[in-house]
Amino acid sequence: MENASIAMGLRSLNNMIRRYFLNSTSNREVDKLTDNNGWIIGFLAENEGKDIYQKDIEDFFTIARSTASTVLGLMEEKGFILRLSVKSDARLKKIVLTDKSRAVHKIMEKNKKEMERILLRGFTDEEVTALNEYLNRMKENISEAQENQ
Repeated sequence: MENASIAMGLRSLNNMIRRYFLNSTSNREVDKLTDNNGWIIGFLAENEGKDIYQKDIEDFFTIARSTASTVLGLMEEKGFILRLSVKSDARLKKIVLTDKSRAVHKIMEKNKKEMERILLRGFTDEEVTALNEYLNRMKENISEAQENQ
């Protein structure tokens, strides 16, 4: 496995994480979420109290403006977020969680903590720190490569 592709390994791990989340709850509201919706709710919950706009979501998740707009529109229709006008700039819409999404987030957060506990079993604190550094470096590398295309 020494020569295994890192990209294939990350893709496989991503699929396993996705399946873990899909199988770890039977809550009806959580079931209505797509994977991306859940991650966006998590991001908004972790940044609650800060002004978050669509551009912040585009940048954090490295998704296109059209994708973000579509996803956020559907989330708003489902009652998971509100997009509120900003007095200083009519073009901006601040994105906030609803009570419905806060309740769903509590369930998801419990599942996420359990998944991370499982993923990191047997890792030292130093290894976890190094892993995070490696992942961030990989994201920077791919981001730079995309800019140079």
